[in-house]
Amino acid sequence: MQTLLEILPKLKNKKIMVIGDMVADVYLEGKIARISREAPVLILEHAAEVVVPGGAANATYNVAALGGEVFAVGVVGDDYAGSQLRQELSAKGIHIEGLINEVGRPTITKTRIMAGGQATVRQQIVRIDRESKAPFSEETEEKVVQYVKDNLKNMAAVVLSDYGSHTVSSHIRENVIDYCKEAGIPCMVDSRYDVMSYKGVTVVKQNESEAAAAVGLKTINTASLRQAGKIILEHLDAEAVLISRGPDGMTLFEKNGRISDIPVTNKSEVYDVTGAGDTVVAAMTLALAAGAIYYDAARLSNFAAGIVVRKLGTATVDPVELKEAIGNHQE
Repeated sequence: MQTLLEILPKLKNKKIMVIGDMVADVYLEGKIARISREAPVLILEHAAEVVVPGGAANATYNVAALGGEVFAVGVVGDDYAGSQLRQELSAKGIHIEGLINEVGRPTITKTRIMAGGQATVRQQIVRIDRESKAPFSEETEEKVVQYVKDNLKNMAAVVLSDYGSHTVSSHIRENVIDYCKEAGIPCMVDSRYDVMSYKGVTVVKQNESEAAAAVGLKTINTASLRQAGKIILEHLDAEAVLISRGPDGMTLFEKNGRISDIPVTNKSEVYDVTGAGDTVVAAMTLALAAGAIYYDAARLSNFAAGIVVRKLGTATVDPVELKEAIGNHQE
């Protein structure tokens, strides 16, 4: 535990580049007024509209909350959601010069309609997603690649946050991994559907279901988990693979053959796991940038996850909370 406490102050001001699917999570909140006469549906009176960072944008938020200096790279539309997302990130001190606009392409938006009343719990009743399925233009890809090339040499680590919305194209992916190798800095990937395409990346983060799908398994148990971790590690020629396992903690696979099971730090208060993966990625990447070994970086990320799952919605962890959690565990 003392080792983790010594790492914490070293996280501050580490420059981290986060490349990926920048998502605007929009929450439309309404108060239940009555049942419609047109159809058996609720009529909601508009109460509020909030835009919060989602996807890779949530990863940038988490890095910033832990004290890192963040450079966001992705594609954001020239629309209301994009404007709000830029504003939210900028307000947290996140560099947004790497957010490229492609004419006619909307910001990736996930709009949740939330309904509630005075005596009822607010609940999501429907979600509307908006994104273009078309590939980026060559011009847009080159703008992203050029921004990365111009700024990567100043970074301490890079995150590739792939939520399946195709921001991290094969061209961008291959260039980023090559640039990181040339610069000698760690590159961590969190890919929901396509992790096996990230050959040469330094560190891989997956949850159990993602890891199972990556190696063609429908379900996963202790034995197959180890098999999956080793396959991903060897196929990608990575230095480490971290698989999060919910209430069973995490398992870290390292290139030197070491396999470490890391138990959860919080067993009793799980409210919401939304965005917890981004917290894990942010904490581990910052720890590696600060010079931590893979095992200690994974343990630190485990504590961060244990804190964030106690909070509702996409949330972040700050160094004070992390220090307190590690200190209490040590006691």
